[in-house]
Amino acid sequence: MTYENFTVETDADGIALVTWDMPGRSMNVFTDEAMTEMDRIIDQVVADAAITGAVVTSGKKGSFTGGADLKTISAMFENFHAEIDQNREAAIATLFDKAGRMSWLWRKLETCGKPFVLAINGTCMGGGFEMALASHGRIAARSAKMGLPEVKVGILPGAGGTQRVPRMMDTQGALQMLMKGATLSADEALKMGLIDAVVDDAELVDAARAMLKKGVSPVKPWDEDRFKLPSGPVYSPAGAKVWPAVASLYRKETNDNYPSAKAIVKCVYEGLLLPMDTALKVEQRYFTEVLRSTEARMMIRSLFVSSQALAKGARRPKDIAPSELKKIGVVGAGFMGAGIAYVAAMGGLEVVLIDQEQAAADKGKAHSQKLVEGAVAKGRMAQAKGEALLSRITATTDYGHLADAQLVIEAVFEDRDVKAEVTRKVAEVLPADAIYASNTSTIPITSLAETFPDQGRFIGIHFFSPVDRMQLTEVILGANTGDKALAVALDFVRVIKKTPIVVNDSRGFFANRCVLRYMNEAYDMLVEGVPPAMIENAAKFAGMPVGPLALNDETAVDLSQKIMKATMRDMGEDAVDPRHFKLIETMVGDGRLGRKAGKGFYDYPEKPAKKKLWPGLKEMFDQKDPDGIDFEELKQRFLVTMALEAARTMAEGVVVDPREADIGSIFGFGFAPYTGGTISYIDGMGVKTFVALCEKLEARFGERFAPIPLLREMAEKGETFYQRFDPAGASARAA
Repeated sequence: MTYENFTVETDADGIALVTWDMPGRSMNVFTDEAMTEMDRIIDQVVADAAITGAVVTSGKKGSFTGGADLKTISAMFENFHAEIDQNREAAIATLFDKAGRMSWLWRKLETCGKPFVLAINGTCMGGGFEMALASHGRIAARSAKMGLPEVKVGILPGAGGTQRVPRMMDTQGALQMLMKGATLSADEALKMGLIDAVVDDAELVDAARAMLKKGVSPVKPWDEDRFKLPSGPVYSPAGAKVWPAVASLYRKETNDNYPSAKAIVKCVYEGLLLPMDTALKVEQRYFTEVLRSTEARMMIRSLFVSSQALAKGARRPKDIAPSELKKIGVVGAGFMGAGIAYVAAMGGLEVVLIDQEQAAADKGKAHSQKLVEGAVAKGRMAQAKGEALLSRITATTDYGHLADAQLVIEAVFEDRDVKAEVTRKVAEVLPADAIYASNTSTIPITSLAETFPDQGRFIGIHFFSPVDRMQLTEVILGANTGDKALAVALDFVRVIKKTPIVVNDSRGFFANRCVLRYMNEAYDMLVEGVPPAMIENAAKFAGMPVGPLALNDETAVDLSQKIMKATMRDMGEDAVDPRHFKLIETMVGDGRLGRKAGKGFYDYPEKPAKKKLWPGLKEMFDQKDPDGIDFEELKQRFLVTMALEAARTMAEGVVVDPREADIGSIFGFGFAPYTGGTISYIDGMGVKTFVALCEKLEARFGERFAPIPLLREMAEKGETFYQRFDPAGASARAA
């Protein structure tokens, strides 16, 4: 038989080598066609008496599969929502059947009567790893990565993952793995008992064949009469030790915001009470239920579909040839500049790291050395790779080293005059076709570009701290920024494996405008007398990864002071709430500058002691009785104020693509991922409902919550942001 996506070759020992290699794709993904062909291959292996077993591997170097196909998932959602109003029951039944297709395909493989061994040669995620779990043997290359990340995009492992994992390892460990969606190295998966062996990459297929020759049972343990669960039955003394702790684990990981995580717990609990076929049916029902949720629809759209589209350069000008970046410069070797130098060198670029004093430049490079040493010690980086990375960074005070740089990124203090001086120095030596970028967090790019001789080559690239861990970069277009500058900036972001959003010029651009709203709302709550602990907890229960006061400490309290002063200087004193300014002035005056000073809104004692809220905060304002405060309302205030600001940026044309507002909010400052982002938060509840919520908060807390005219107009017309600001149209306008 011949297949479009697979080849099947049987050797003299009767072992069929099934190689998955989808034409025209850099990575194998599960499409309807691929699953249909795999179904036929199982039938072929079973029907051919000459075949004793099969090895399944990938023809793609360093990758087995990335999981589901984006178009297939998007089509499933679109079809369901198009049909549900016409025939609700039929739409749900169709979704149920589609949701279970892969699950029953892997169950067919699992019970076909002939052994299948999966040879995992690289990345193996989602449905691919569930295929591995259903196989009778699993062997991985040493460099392989695998996991079940579905919970991160709002769904659950719906092809048997919630049933096989807790039958292969202890229940608590299984639940942690399923609810965190972590990526596992081959060695980690081996220790957990999820794969059988790890071998050198070059030995993978031969080792898989040898495993089959040695003998692999085609019957899984849970299909045998004597099978015992690793943690014992749910209703047993052993089970009684596990399940009471599960509620705590679930709440800690989710704050009850993620339907998919709750469904995972239910799947595991109910499934372990049942035989496998019935358990898989339970999983299929919960999977279908989760797929119908607003959270799943918004998270998949943002965190799966949109993030990949933006990472691939959806906003890149199409008529500009790819820039072959080899050497860049970074001016400013502080924490931010040092981080930029590290990720650039990690991406294979030569980096010139410049500061006023050689000691400062050397300290900046030492930051990279510390990161390399940590990665090597943890086994995440080879020693030779780390040494090569460090050799690509030149720490110096000499601007002359920039004479052949293709891109220079200024990363000095957030001070207009300091930045202007650096810009003039770089302009004297920079090649005529090189691009200049400012890593500013709030100062408008158009005004900064005035000190550069060719504003068409001036652009903003705003990184988030710490640079080595934060996924987002904000690419900012000044009034005169040219297409080449945008193309080079996006090419650079792709080289360093970050996700970009492209925004137009504005004070604070997109991310910081929203973050400042988050912090300002916390300042308002403090002034009102809301207990600081309630403020932080409300933010976390709303879905934010860090409370606003802790975040302010991380970014530095004196930076907030500088931003306030710069805003008042440029826009007048009325642009900053005087109560907020007094609060920050008092904090800075007392030396409470944040984590870097060991004290801010929190106190930071010596380790291993943990940080704790500064008791003096309560003394600054008359405290309200916590029992009289509406905790749900506090949560709403945080999410609404940021979403409202995101809507303003779209109304003003700062952001033209709703995908970028959603991705920018989640990757940039952790906006409640279960919502799909700031714009999907609005679309998910409906613009009309959001406007009503804003009006309710406006009546209680003032005009800062007043719905903007755009929202009122959209509410009247029944529009969504993704309808009005069509992402495909936004991409076309950018091109």
